[in-house]
Amino acid sequence: MGANSSSISELPENEYLKKLSGAEPISENDPFWNQLLSFSFTTPTNSADLKLLEEATISVCKSLVEKNPRTGNLGSLVKVFLSRTKELKISAECQNHLFIWQAHNALFIICCLLKVFISRMSEEELQVHFTYEEKGGAGSGSYGAECEDLIEELLCCLIQLIVEIPLLDITYSISLEAVTTLIVFLSCQLFHKEILRESIIHRYLMHGRCLPYTSRLVKTLLYNFIRQERSPPPGTHVFQQQTDGGGLLYGIASGVATGLWTVFTLGGVGSKASPQLEQCSPLANQSLLLLLVLANLTDAPDMPNPYRQAIMSFKNTQDNTAFSSSNPHAFQINFNSLYTALCEQQKSDQATLLLYMLLHQNSNVRTYVLARTDIENLVLPILEILYHVEERNSHHVYMALIILLILTEDDGFNRSIHEVILKNITWYAERVLTEISLGSLLILVVIRTIQYNMTRTRDKYLHTNCLAALANMSAQFRSLHQYAAQRIISLFSLLSKKHNKVLEQATQSLRGSLGSSDSPCPDYAQDLNVIEEVIRMMLEIINSCLTNSLHHNPNLVYALLYKRDLFEQFRTHPSFQDIMQNIDLVISFFSSRLEQAGAELSVERVLEIIKQGAVALPKDRLRKFPELKFKYVEEEQPEEFFIPYVWSLVYNSAVALYWNPHDIQLFTMDSG
Repeated sequence: MGANSSSISELPENEYLKKLSGAEPISENDPFWNQLLSFSFTTPTNSADLKLLEEATISVCKSLVEKNPRTGNLGSLVKVFLSRTKELKISAECQNHLFIWQAHNALFIICCLLKVFISRMSEEELQVHFTYEEKGGAGSGSYGAECEDLIEELLCCLIQLIVEIPLLDITYSISLEAVTTLIVFLSCQLFHKEILRESIIHRYLMHGRCLPYTSRLVKTLLYNFIRQERSPPPGTHVFQQQTDGGGLLYGIASGVATGLWTVFTLGGVGSKASPQLEQCSPLANQSLLLLLVLANLTDAPDMPNPYRQAIMSFKNTQDNTAFSSSNPHAFQINFNSLYTALCEQQKSDQATLLLYMLLHQNSNVRTYVLARTDIENLVLPILEILYHVEERNSHHVYMALIILLILTEDDGFNRSIHEVILKNITWYAERVLTEISLGSLLILVVIRTIQYNMTRTRDKYLHTNCLAALANMSAQFRSLHQYAAQRIISLFSLLSKKHNKVLEQATQSLRGSLGSSDSPCPDYAQDLNVIEEVIRMMLEIINSCLTNSLHHNPNLVYALLYKRDLFEQFRTHPSFQDIMQNIDLVISFFSSRLEQAGAELSVERVLEIIKQGAVALPKDRLRKFPELKFKYVEEEQPEEFFIPYVWSLVYNSAVALYWNPHDIQLFTMDSG
């Protein structure tokens, strides 16, 4: 690309970039473009080099912003790219490296410039830079209506590139760059505190030429995520610089033997690729992020978001039922491959968010997942997220918990998890679990999450969802592991102590306030109400298990009898009297049988007496309560939560994308 540069910081002085951002209009047929696009690099990925690239691009953009309305050079660059993409499919089939290489380089420059433009101007101002049409001699230009669609043409071209170009080693980079550029086009949301409900880019993507590609784009992005194709080794996907002064292909490319951009090695000069990139597929990661962004665009005033519609309605390739005529964006995908990818990728926020969206919004996926006989492959990674709650951000924990809540809405799931026996759960550190059912492990992890929340975050939303999941499962508790039974009663013990402590504080505070009217009294009544709600819920969960499956759970009855004194104070409490009747009856019935059996009984003998008693206990003596069932419902205006969350994931984990944190308006860096 002309004179070689030794560092990214020298980019603003590069003669070709100076000409691009200069005062002279450059025709799209000018040989200059061949020279500009003849560089070889692998995109930098570490934040230091990406920041340097951003700063260098800003310097070029400042000049381009000022002069482009008169020169139209950005539009010319876009047209050069558009003209080269017309032959991309044939080039891929014919292994034409040079053609693909130059098209990729054009898109890379467009993406770099676009990212800075979008961060520094409104969409209306951006449109001005795409509407120039040269008329007459150099320097005379006008804003023509026929050029209004240059943005739409570019967007449509990027989508076609993603869905139509076969994914080969030589096309990997340009496919990744196309996905990245679409994310950049949508990044205007980052620079607004409010959720964008009307946007020029959104309108182009939801109407007109882009709309017919909706289902194919969603399907391709999903398959990119499923396949997890890793970046091909250097030398196979970009045109590499030759050390012997070039070669035939470089001769074709105007004889440019060295390019400024050769400084772009993976991760930058002298640095290694990030561990994240070594472990994942850049294209899969970027495709998933784009999919989440598209799925969470707000509905247009005149039509619902077509990308969300596509995600809500796609079916399994083995499903032969007819598509609904009401949804033109439906398609089919291999559910087995999708399920496997979802199970393997749950360490990332974005994969957990995708799983949540599919379970919540796509009934075909939900039905398929609940019918799997290897459900532990999906549930175990979700439990690990909750188990390592200290290391995860709160949004990731919420998503994992809501996934469990959605799964526990199904009685078949609640039964089957107690039939799956797991061995040696190495990540569970509190106790060696050599053999435990998936159901008992799920209970242990949810209870641990509640206890963590009680002592640390005190998040009522987290409490509510944890208890709802336990409540949904309670009627189907089967053969609870002794440790799981102990933890249920231990949690109740913890709540009981907390209740007594707050009650004592409230009493003391009341006495103190009678003697002094100056200091405001803390709202202990509210604290007491919250704790009593949780205690009530725990009693209902225990009661539900006893009334529906007492004979299946001798370990829970054992734990209940061992800590029977705990329940004494709640027998006469007006908030708990009704629910305590059954628990009191069970405690009295089994205590009596144990007393008849004599003193000094072994654990084994006690369990044997409990099992015999469970058969003898008349079921009609237990009062029936309404079945405990909770259903997850998204709050009103879910976009207020999901759009900042999705963009925080893009900001933190997109490959080779850097934004200045001071420019971000949508979320604070703490939540990002």
